Amino acid sequence: MKSIVAVAFLFCTWILSAGELSEVVTSPNGNIKVVVSLSKKGKIQYEVAFKNKKLIGKSKLGVLLENRDLTEGFLLENIKRNSVDEVWDQVWGEESKVRNHYNELALVFKNNKGQLGVIFRIFDDGVGFRYQILSENGKTEDLLVKEEISEFDLEEDMVGFWQPSDWDSNEHVYETTKISKIDGFKSVREGSIHTQFIPDFRAVQTPIVLVGKKVHIALHEAALVDYPAMHLKVDNENFKFTSFLIPNAGLWQKAKITTPFNTPWRTIIISEDAAGLLRSRMILNLNEPCKIKETSWIKPMKYMGIWWEMHLGKSSWEYLDKNTMKPNGKHGATNANTRRYIDFASKNGFGGVLVEGWNTGWEDWFGLWKEEIFDFQTPYPDYDLPALAKYSIEKKCPLIVHHETSAAVTAYEKYLTPAFDLMKKNGLNAIKSGYVGRIIPKGEWHDGQWMINHYNRVIEKAAEYKIMVDAHEPVRPTGLHRTWPNFMACEAARGNEFNGWSSGNPPEHETILPFTRLLGGPMDYTPGIFNIQFKEYKDKNNTNQVHTTLCKQLALYITMYSPLQMAADFPEHYEKHMDAFQFIKDVAVDWDESKILNASIGNYVTIVRKEKGKENWFLGSITDEFPREFDLTFDFLKEGVNYQMVVYADGKNAHWKENPTSYEISSRSVKKNDKVKIKLASGGGCAISLISK
Repeated sequence: MKSIVAVAFLFCTWILSAGELSEVVTSPNGNIKVVVSLSKKGKIQYEVAFKNKKLIGKSKLGVLLENRDLTEGFLLENIKRNSVDEVWDQVWGEESKVRNHYNELALVFKNNKGQLGVIFRIFDDGVGFRYQILSENGKTEDLLVKEEISEFDLEEDMVGFWQPSDWDSNEHVYETTKISKIDGFKSVREGSIHTQFIPDFRAVQTPIVLVGKKVHIALHEAALVDYPAMHLKVDNENFKFTSFLIPNAGLWQKAKITTPFNTPWRTIIISEDAAGLLRSRMILNLNEPCKIKETSWIKPMKYMGIWWEMHLGKSSWEYLDKNTMKPNGKHGATNANTRRYIDFASKNGFGGVLVEGWNTGWEDWFGLWKEEIFDFQTPYPDYDLPALAKYSIEKKCPLIVHHETSAAVTAYEKYLTPAFDLMKKNGLNAIKSGYVGRIIPKGEWHDGQWMINHYNRVIEKAAEYKIMVDAHEPVRPTGLHRTWPNFMACEAARGNEFNGWSSGNPPEHETILPFTRLLGGPMDYTPGIFNIQFKEYKDKNNTNQVHTTLCKQLALYITMYSPLQMAADFPEHYEKHMDAFQFIKDVAVDWDESKILNASIGNYVTIVRKEKGKENWFLGSITDEFPREFDLTFDFLKEGVNYQMVVYADGKNAHWKENPTSYEISSRSVKKNDKVKIKLASGGGCAISLISK
């Protein structure tokens, strides 16, 4: 690793009076400027400008504790400045190396109640700031946080891509409105989301992306540890967002902390265009370096699984009929079915097989919210875990063990150690966890501090056992996969599964997710559905289908980044389209480089990535409901190398609803700077492999 760190400290030994402070810090390239000042009442405030244009006007900062008001009456106590420029290696990622380059301004303020530190880091792609809640006289204190006051007072009525402030779910369809029109009222009518809580219709979750005149802004957070998730209240008239923290079960406190305490970073990614948001690595850089000393066991992979067939009703998670308590004859996680998936996955070079519904308790699961349903150790009678684990390891695609907590989180923590012991005994090292339902027994919120700590406890415990984690229904990720790279992926948004049994995901959905949810970390979106309309699994009144073409499902392996990618459909559906399935077999999941060729939020995106350690590139391009054509130049290819290009394109009459499985495959030799025209159907996509000869 190459690292260049330049440090310059300015240490103030005097106290500036309120109203005199005005400190400036800029990004390394000078395009972003932050001004920090004190108001006449001693309130901390900051402003942000981009390319000499003000983006965020004077916005207040502060923290309100139970018995300590750290929001006003401040004097400046000291200042430190620092500059860092380093390059660090990723265990896995969208590129193998990441540059971390910023200028830092660290301020300490004092009022008659105590001290508050505020640290700003200014990157070429945005701004991060966090609070340091300091101890009185250097002593450790246990404190209760009532609220955090972080404002983002925007200068114009930008167009936002947002989800409502749901404390329990992040599985809503994205809305697109100006800030002045944000209203989450209609979100409560989304019947396909079973557990949701939206108490304030004028509030949103993060990440939220905002598009203005020649500028794109994304508001989110980084390094969410031991603290509640941050949501944002919306002032529609003044285009202002103000942070608020999701409370504990009793609603009256937000967090319990021990000083000195650092909050998560509040992040403002800034770019002239949409592509710049995708290039940003600021959130990763604001997380701590990897804490796992030996990482060779952490392996990105493609996997298959017994999962989609339950969503379509072909089989069931439960083994028994809930009324007769006799075998229902539809159980999916059988020995024979599991071996069938293992055989197909192994034959086609996949790294794992997920099996849901393998363990006892599913008859009591959905809607009953019992405190103890699963022990994560006892398989159903028709599922021989030791034998299947051994068979999957022999076939080089080990089982991924499903841990659905049913939101009984204290019970999961009780059984976590024996469950991990069972996995290690059988040579397995990957889990998919789930948190469907209302958190019991105390009624915590999915985004509250207790649950944030739980998600992190599981990741850290899994690291001790050398187990990789794919979490479903958790909080939105905040870059923690840098610190804990065994945290491979998570859901934390509306995934492909909603297409199976609800109104589904509109064609624009996948053109919004990379610019919102995926800014914080990889998503297990479960692409690769080939049987788009699944007519054989529907009754005459059921019109559900996947809202993409088959080729868009292929392109998602590139545009929806994850080191853990599922081929989500049934083996028999892939066997009917083995020519198209070849792209899923070939595509990599770990990368040396990633380049954004074009992008427009909610409309289209084209990304090309270079396979880690090889001279192979893979390209994905997707669109919303409108067909599009793009002229692409392969200027990213290596000079002097010939590549075999295979293009997986929508057919001439393809359409996401009317003709979703029409596709054409062509191939030819290409080299650096060659050009290609691609056409995307309505709701469609294009996937290209470029394999060096």
